[in-house]
Amino acid sequence: MKDRVLVLNAGSSSIKFAVFDRDLTETISGLADCIGGASRLKIGACAHPMPLADHRAALSAILTALEHHGVSPRNLSAAAHRVVHGGQTLTTPMRVTPAVLAEIRRCIPLAPLHNPNHLAAIEILAESKPDLPQFVSFDTAFHASNPAVAMRYAIPKAQADKGIRRYGFHGSSYASLVERLPELSGHPLPRRLLAFHLGNGASICAIRDGKSVATTMGYSPLDGLTMGTRSGGIDANAVLRMVEEEGLARTRTILNTESGLAGLSGGLSDMRALTQDPGPAAAFAIDHFCYWAQRYAGSLIAAMQGVDAIAFTGGIGENAAQIRARICDGLSWLGLRLDPGANRAGATRLQTADSQIAAWIVPAEEERKIAADALSLMEPA
Repeated sequence: MKDRVLVLNAGSSSIKFAVFDRDLTETISGLADCIGGASRLKIGACAHPMPLADHRAALSAILTALEHHGVSPRNLSAAAHRVVHGGQTLTTPMRVTPAVLAEIRRCIPLAPLHNPNHLAAIEILAESKPDLPQFVSFDTAFHASNPAVAMRYAIPKAQADKGIRRYGFHGSSYASLVERLPELSGHPLPRRLLAFHLGNGASICAIRDGKSVATTMGYSPLDGLTMGTRSGGIDANAVLRMVEEEGLARTRTILNTESGLAGLSGGLSDMRALTQDPGPAAAFAIDHFCYWAQRYAGSLIAAMQGVDAIAFTGGIGENAAQIRARICDGLSWLGLRLDPGANRAGATRLQTADSQIAAWIVPAEEERKIAADALSLMEPA
């Protein structure tokens, strides 16, 4: 029991959690979602509606539920957290210290919807068991290898020095994909890999020799692809006009929670619902999602000076065969040939024998990667 690691992945309105043994076997997992709204707590196969006013209430409910399954802070060896933003200095997994907490707090302006929730989770566990080792993995860290020209906006140095630059996100997902793809494919990691993390939040990453060299998200997770409720890329002057007409708070809400697929379709942000909707607005939203995935893909291929393989991960990337087919069809000029049967079946290998580009599905294992990061920093048992 004492070799178990609790992983907490706090989002803006949810907390995913999982418990892993030292050999990285997942023993239990769950989700508190719709925090502050029609919230519920799911653990294992059971889900229960439950009032969860904020992330502190949600974490308390999670700890209580885990107690019923024999897991508590007292019999854990560590806790590990996904932290969305580590800024320019927190670029590797590390143990939580007062200095690390202070730096995460300094990054709150960069991720105001996320970093406060990560801090709350760390603090609550510290209150429950002060001597419990806690570790953090940063979503931005994988992209610290991007060259300066990829990170820097063309703005004055005084503004850049305030931290206004591209960071990139979904780092734990991409880091896990880099480790898992050779295991699943039976081949070395492709030298130039184009990785699609497609879900409610969506991004693409150009990975050369195992390192990120470019990605679609920027200063925040709002930039880049069309997403579930986020606009993706939009001209800054269009944003400024919206602020003038709607106000800052309303514009922030529009761009983060009312745009993307939901804005295009008239309210549907879930790709499964969109693919089942026969209406023209739903069809256009899907067209938009696929078009911009293809268009950004071309940019990232240029950043790598070519591509040897593509990989899909995330909820849409792993489960939406129609979307994978659309994106791959748009990349057929590369010599990519998708096997329709393998794609419909959700097979690991998606390409035909005569395809010049490999294509794979790699299950997202962010929590497992975060647990592995923590275990690598712990004292040997």
